[in-house]
Amino acid sequence: MAEMAYRGTADYLADEDLLYSVNIAAALGRPLLVKGEPGTGKTMLARSVAQALNMPLYIWNIKSTSKARDGLYVYDTVQRLYDSQFGDRDVSDIKQYIKLGQLGQAFLCEQRAVLLIDEIDKADLEFPNDLLWELDMMSFYIPETGETITARHRPVVIITSNAEKELPDAFLRRCIFHYIAFPTPEMMARIVRVHFPRLEEKLLAAVLEAFYALRAVPGLQKKPSTSELLDWIQALVLGGITPEKLQKEIPFLGVLLKKNQDFDLALRRLAAGRPPEKTRYSWN
Repeated sequence: MAEMAYRGTADYLADEDLLYSVNIAAALGRPLLVKGEPGTGKTMLARSVAQALNMPLYIWNIKSTSKARDGLYVYDTVQRLYDSQFGDRDVSDIKQYIKLGQLGQAFLCEQRAVLLIDEIDKADLEFPNDLLWELDMMSFYIPETGETITARHRPVVIITSNAEKELPDAFLRRCIFHYIAFPTPEMMARIVRVHFPRLEEKLLAAVLEAFYALRAVPGLQKKPSTSELLDWIQALVLGGITPEKLQKEIPFLGVLLKKNQDFDLALRRLAAGRPPEKTRYSWN
């Protein structure tokens, strides 16, 4: 446990519960399943862990078409067919057409690595169960070559989910679970300070007040996230926006809201909550 002492990094602030979850998962050799709304730092957690523990990072981005075998290996039959027709390579050596996926590469890494399986809930319902054996046994078989790949070191596996669909119970039982709640204003202020250490205190206060008021608008399809807040602050600084101006309008609203319906809803709701003569909005 001591050698796996993850304590966060300079650009990633993690609370005590998250630090505990990471270190327990690493010590037990169990995958860490991280849930939370988009923009709460789930993906960046893996980068932070790899940086803090000086480990290589392998990222497996899951799509709706992803299959469990894709992370293990891919047999490039198209290249083999092409070589048999036009190349001068010995196509009987099938091993040269086996390309290891991110999971396979993490298994064969010379040192312990961090493996991020990002947005597992995008795949079909069978995907998590198909991974169970490999994640438990830390090995997999390649029938095309008759070779078994066994992990040299058990990677630190971090799996993210946006909770778009439920994951199988059998899979959940094998994971350490952590939910990253959206940062409180106090925590968000600390995060902003990491990226903008010289930001004026009054401007920071005005930014956070406007940001959380916007997130509180009922019915938003996509609430602004931490990354969008940081982009917005950058835009405000570049635009020379003052705290006083933020009390009267919300400049560059398009940096925070990305859907037309949210635009219209926010404008109506925010306008209704302020005296009409003092309400102005801009997003250019």
